[in-house]
Amino acid sequence: MGIPHILAIPFAAQGHVIPLMELCQCLINQGFKVTFVNTDHNHKRVINAMSNTSHIENQIRLVSIPDGMEPWEDRNDLGKLCEATQKIMRVKLEELITKINESESDKITCVIADESFGWALEVAEKLNIKRAAFWPAAAALLALGFSIPKLIHDAVINNNGVPVNNQKIQLAPKMPTMKTEHLVWACIGDAITQRIVFETMSRNNQYVKLADWILCNSANDLEPAAFAFAPEILPIGPMLASTRLGISSGSFWAEDLTCLEWLDLQPPSSVIYVAFGSFTVFDKTQFHELALGLEISKRPFLWVVREDIGDGTSHAYPDGFLESTGSRGRIVSWAPQQKVLGHGSIACFLTHCGWNSTLEGVSNGVPFLCWPYFADQFMNESYICDVWKVGLGFKRDESGIIKQGEIKAKVDQLLGDEEFKARAFKLKELTMNNVMAGGQSDIIFKNFIEWINSQV
Repeated sequence: MGIPHILAIPFAAQGHVIPLMELCQCLINQGFKVTFVNTDHNHKRVINAMSNTSHIENQIRLVSIPDGMEPWEDRNDLGKLCEATQKIMRVKLEELITKINESESDKITCVIADESFGWALEVAEKLNIKRAAFWPAAAALLALGFSIPKLIHDAVINNNGVPVNNQKIQLAPKMPTMKTEHLVWACIGDAITQRIVFETMSRNNQYVKLADWILCNSANDLEPAAFAFAPEILPIGPMLASTRLGISSGSFWAEDLTCLEWLDLQPPSSVIYVAFGSFTVFDKTQFHELALGLEISKRPFLWVVREDIGDGTSHAYPDGFLESTGSRGRIVSWAPQQKVLGHGSIACFLTHCGWNSTLEGVSNGVPFLCWPYFADQFMNESYICDVWKVGLGFKRDESGIIKQGEIKAKVDQLLGDEEFKARAFKLKELTMNNVMAGGQSDIIFKNFIEWINSQV
């Protein structure tokens, strides 16, 4: 029997690359060979961000193909990204696989494609290769995508995905409640981008039918109602480096490891960790209110401020902020987040509620302060605050700003109530049991491994 050769292709965004890279490292641990296909742009970012690439490059073959966009185009524009990749990457992926398969001993056994790149499943089918779809977000979000035809039939949305009325919906009891204005495609960019994302999700509903497996980076005990609602979605998560005692890989930014030394100097359960992922941007007013909220909290904080976190203007800190907070605050451009959230000094996580961040917080028993920005983050906030009850959201003023006083009040409320921490710890235990030997995620993953081996 030969060695199974997996080709993995993530959607071209940070939150999609990291969990698929985690899955691939788990496959490497099973003795498989993996070729990981990023876009040219993201491939360079991943390589440049790694302080030591040998632990990945010696195991996983990192390759890239063009994304169809010009060098100067904005790759945070998800509408343009979806359109360009659909046209160009499909052709380039087929060429790459065909070239690899010219070698009799190196043929691709299975393509694992991000469900958001559903067209890659069609390429694999055309080339007569087994295929699995990987969903890096909450199962509830994929279930929402699968429900698009019913939402149209029930006149919740029109044929272009535009909400007919502002209302709250719930796909099934005990699943998150969503405002229609916060449907994933309805809160991304402008109207054109929203239409493109909606059409992409609708197309992917057809592509995913080509998959032999639909694997999800979640756990049954985190989303039992969602997995009951859409049983074709199979949980194998959380896919985290910390659960396999490995090194997290796939980041687009170099991590500042010195913040861990700073955390070592802080009292236990004292630090507010503030991080907003790879897409969130702030205007000057909101940036200042956040800074001042951290200042008046009088608590230690570790704040991740990306270079591109501004909305095109330079983001100077409020006058006297850095002097006032002094050594009580630490600001970095990017952090080793799994290690940070696992540190004993962390008290809570002020987050944009991206699914990776949500899983990392849950897996470390950390309570949340929720500040969603777009896409699925509002649904994840509903899980955190309403379903799991391990966090609090913020209220905006009439101008849509979260004020410094509101930030301080919610910090005090969260950290002043031990029940949040207790529930977060219980949720951690429940979640991590899924990936332990005999847990449901572990069983499904092992079944997937057996299936791949049977294809060689």
